[in-house]
Amino acid sequence: MALPSGPVTASSDAEAALFDLVDVYDRAYEAAAAELSLSPAQACVLGRLDERRGMGALAEELGCDASNITQIVVRLEALGLVTREPNPRDRRARLVARTPRGDEIYHRFAAAFTFARSAVGRLTPQEQDQLTALLRKALG
Repeated sequence: MALPSGPVTASSDAEAALFDLVDVYDRAYEAAAAELSLSPAQACVLGRLDERRGMGALAEELGCDASNITQIVVRLEALGLVTREPNPRDRRARLVARTPRGDEIYHRFAAAFTFARSAVGRLTPQEQDQLTALLRKALG
């Protein structure tokens, strides 16, 4: 079950709609991951591995502690979805890459996670442009 992304009472209709969007997005992401027996965190890490990545870079990009990434990667490795190998430039560091099975599972996840495509698809091209501009403005 997803935790609420905001306070129970929003201060505006726009804030309430944004909280609703995030909550529905999170639930859809969790459901797509669960269809493939993945946690949302595992699906997220798989999605960041289009190319070999350092574990530290993954932790930094996802804004979490390196030990969390290590735990996620160890589980993904046990499932045969990723490999870890020494970084040729720093033998103390490890690089993570998806295996062919990891590629297959991630592509199945991406196909199952339809929320954003469906939501945007309900908008006209002009509305999509407006939404894009407003979201970029809101995100600074």
